[in-house]
Parts: sequence; structure tokens; C-alpha cells
Amino acid sequence: MTRPSLKSWADAAPRLIAVAVGRESADMVIRQGIWVNVQSRELLPNHDIAIADGRIAYVGPDAGHCIGDRTQVIEADGRYMLPGLCDGHMHIESGMLTPAEFARAVIPHGTTTMFTDPHEIANVLGLEGVRLMHDEALLQPVNIYTQMPSCAPSAPGLETTGFEITAEDVAEAMAWPGIIGLGEMMNFPGVVAGDRQMLAEMAATQAAGKTVGGHYASPDLGPAFHAYAAGGPADDHEGTKESDAVARVRQGMRAMLRLGSAWYDVESQITAVTEKGLDPRNFILCTDDCHSGTLVNEGHMNRVVRHAIECGCDPLVALQMATVNTAAHFGLERELGSIAPGRRADVILSSDLRALPIEMVIARGKVVAEDGKIQVDCPHIDWPEAARASVRLGKPLAAEDFEIAAPEGANHVRARVIGVIENQAPTKALSADLPVSEGLVEATGEICQIALVERHRGTGGVTNAFVQGFGYEGPMAMASTVAHDSHHMIVVGTDRAQMALAANRLAEVGGGVVLFADGEEKALVELPIAGLMSDDLAQSVATKAEALGEAMRAAGCTLNNAYMQHSLLALVVIPELRISDKGLVDVTRFEVVPVIEEVLT
Repeated sequence: MTRPSLKSWADAAPRLIAVAVGRESADMVIRQGIWVNVQSRELLPNHDIAIADGRIAYVGPDAGHCIGDRTQVIEADGRYMLPGLCDGHMHIESGMLTPAEFARAVIPHGTTTMFTDPHEIANVLGLEGVRLMHDEALLQPVNIYTQMPSCAPSAPGLETTGFEITAEDVAEAMAWPGIIGLGEMMNFPGVVAGDRQMLAEMAATQAAGKTVGGHYASPDLGPAFHAYAAGGPADDHEGTKESDAVARVRQGMRAMLRLGSAWYDVESQITAVTEKGLDPRNFILCTDDCHSGTLVNEGHMNRVVRHAIECGCDPLVALQMATVNTAAHFGLERELGSIAPGRRADVILSSDLRALPIEMVIARGKVVAEDGKIQVDCPHIDWPEAARASVRLGKPLAAEDFEIAAPEGANHVRARVIGVIENQAPTKALSADLPVSEGLVEATGEICQIALVERHRGTGGVTNAFVQGFGYEGPMAMASTVAHDSHHMIVVGTDRAQMALAANRLAEVGGGVVLFADGEEKALVELPIAGLMSDDLAQSVATKAEALGEAMRAAGCTLNNAYMQHSLLALVVIPELRISDKGLVDVTRFEVVPVIEEVLT
């Protein structure tokens, strides 16, 4: 399968010049729209756009001289003509879709450029998994750039991944055609400590002239934060409040404000621009993680831009944060992110700059979506069998595998509990007094059991602990092989026998998410590719994901996008308390801690 061809600006320049001056006719002309100029932050009515060889040749009041017999003419009829939207930081795997199906889902929403970090599949399949994502991304009719994952494992010594990414892997990938930089540098303690591998990865990226992605998930804005910034990361999306955004842009980093399926961090940070008056050039909008239901029912980057506007941001400023700011950050300002000569012809037609209905999407000079419907093919690679056989438990699991033994003679214990926070990635480190029955610690009230089941090497290992915040009631269990970032299997439940049922079911289908209640399977989303993705259509996956959400609500969980919270409970680089195959991890200290704190009399 061949990669879509697009001439470079230099190669296309002779024709662009000829079209602009009227010696040759354009391939396409969009007539009489309002030019949303994100370079100058202006709205310019009654303008035309002429396109040739997938690039913009002319933008001006009248492109009549660019029109010939074979020119496709599109009437804007006074609508806004704005640049295609860019997502500055995201993980395709979070949509439960392959790159092809993710592209098919987001193109009708106006997303024409994505900067993706496939570190989920890197943890399962290593460099080969990254290559597969990279290769399928390059086949798409829109721009999907790949950031080489930096941290697999994300916290060495605190988790075990299916594969590890090395500095040599990073250096090799920097020569691949679709690699735009280094994925989020999640091991911020390693950077601060001067870890040789982390520094080598960033050095290889900088030597290639590419961008180092950041991830500083700590409230500490003292010397450690300054040391991290000095290490080289150029952006960060882990801020949750105004002071986080301010600190990052003051240190020369881009503040990436995210609105994903479960992360609502735009409203709390955009006041740095809307109220504090900081220069918006260093602010970028992104999604980070969006599942298929959000993509199908709510949108993608158009949803983020609308939200920023609703939070008080000027529409033109919000659009800059989702177009030219993003392009400039990755060194692509002369390639995309604006409607200007030479740039890729990625254009949206919309009748309302605030509500942002996406009525037509043009990418590389071709109509790719109209009135919410995709108009082009999104090609797939042939995913190898090894990518479809990634769930290895080593043995069938039983209820006994999920028991938490109490210290001998104990009747009550004080245990550490992971506390889920709605709409945020961090958790709380809680404590609870729990009863002991027949030598086993039992979850009570709002507290459930959580287990991490090893699935990469078939060791049969199960780490058990407690979690609070889901609100589950009655005998139930939910299991997922999407378990950021090491992607073992996370099982949460109120009944150990059903926890075993759920885990074994995912081993049977090759990965995904399943919920059991009262001994019956209530919902299943199959994710056979690396246990992370489906190559089915987004609508089909979204329908199954919606059924999962309904099953979670029927089991008592009312959290917004609770599945995303479930999938992050093993993310041992975001405070405060997480679970891994090594045990319970205190992320404020980056050390494994016991589940049971003390025996109570």
C-alpha cells in the first residue's frame, strides 16, 4: 500500500506561482467566504482561496483569474473558512481504534492534523508496535505525525512492561519519515535525577532537530520543576490549574490545555490568558485521551475549541491554540496550521465561529468530509498475528487469586486505598479501616477490590489492593486490558469470583473491556489488537462502549467517563496512589508501599 503523495512546497512552488498569477488554473477554488486569518488574528470577508497540488496558491478578494475549465469551484456563501484543526497531544489507542479508524472518526469533526504518541502499544509490542502505528498513520488522507515514545516503562523499577524502549530505539526512530519528535517524557523524576537513558533520548531527539514532549505530573513548582524544564521538554499537558500554565510558559514551555473524555483541564487554566492576560501564542489545545464514544457523539478538536470559547476565550484566540500555535510548536508553521500561500490546503467551512458546526472539511486540497460524513477512504495495514495474541495470563484465574490475606490474628486492619477523582487523572491516597473475615481483608461500603493481572509474560501474577470512588453496588466486576501505561489487566470488583470470570473472559477474546454483574456478562468491548484497539468502525466500537457505560451505571457507578478512570489506575507516574505488578505505588515518593498500614485492635 502506497503512501499518499504530496509535493513539498519547494517542488510545488512553480505551479503555485503560476496559479497565483493566473498563468495556470487551480485544482480548486473556494469562493466568497470569511477568511479566518490565524496569523494576524483577523476575520476578512469576501475572500477566495485557490488550491493547487494540495497546497494553497492564493488567498485574496477575487480568485477568478485562477479558475479554469477543470477547476473545482466550491461556494463558501459567506461561511467562515478556517484552518483544519490540530491536536497537539493525543494517544490514538485511547479511542480503542487503529489509526485508520481514528482518522475516519475525527475527519468529519475538522481534525486534519494529529501529533500522536503511541506509547500504549510501545508498552505491549515495543518498537515494532510503534512502527505499525507509524506506518498506518502515513497512509491516511490527513496529517498524522508520530512522536517516538520515550518511557516504556514509564517508571523503571515500579512496573514491568511487555517491552522496553531504549535510547537506541529512539535514535533509530528519529530517521523514520513520520516521526516529529519524542513522546511525553513521563519519567520526570529520572530527568530531574539526571538519568542517563532519559537524557540520551532527549539528546537524540534534539540532535535530529525535533521536539521533546513533556509530562510533569507534580504540583511541585520548585527546583525540581525548573530542573525538568532545563532538561529539554518543550511542552506539558499535565497542568490542572492556572498557576501550572503560568509556570510552564514563563519557563519557555508550551502549556497544553487538555479536554479529553475524562480530563477537564481547559477551564481551570485558560484564565491565564482570559483573565491574567498572558500571551496566547504559547498555549495549545489538545485532547490527550478520547474514547470512541466521545469521538462519535461529541466531536474531537472542534469540541475542545468550542469548550475554550465557552470558558471565555476569544474565538480567534481559541482557534490559534488549535492551529498555528500547534504547528509552530512542532516546527511546521510554514507547512500547516493556517490558510496562507504554500501551506497544506487543510480548510474547514463553518457557518458559526462559536458553535463551530463542521460543514465541509478539505485536506491536502481534497474534500474529505461534508455534512458530518466521510468522503474518502482511510487505508489499513495488515496487522500481524503477533499483535493479536497479546493477552497471556499463564493460567485460568480463580476467586482465590484475588484474596488479600490479613496479618495473623487480625480482626480489623487499616489499609491504603486508591481514591478516584472525577474528571481528573490524579488519585488520592486514602486510608480505611476494614474488617477481617476468615483471615481475609474484606472491602466494605464504597470500597472495592482492585487487582492488576500480569498479561505480557504469562506469569500468573496478581497484585491486589483497594479502590474507592466508583460507587459499585451488588456482586460485580469489570476488567480491562487497557491499563495505562504498562497495559497489564486491571480488574475492579465487589466479588472475587466475578473478578476471576472477567479476567478469564478477556484472555479468551484477546483483550478488551468486560463487565460482569450477578454472574452474567453485561457488556464486552473486544480490543484484539495489542489488547488496546479494534479495527472495527468507530461507530461499532462506540456502540459497545456505550453499552459498557450503561452496564457500569446499572452497577452503581455514576462517574463521568468512569472507564477512563479505571484504565488509569496503574499509571505510576501520576500522583498519588497507583497499582502495578510490583505492588501498590506511592507516586509522591515513587516507592512501593504495603496495602495494609497497620493492624487495629
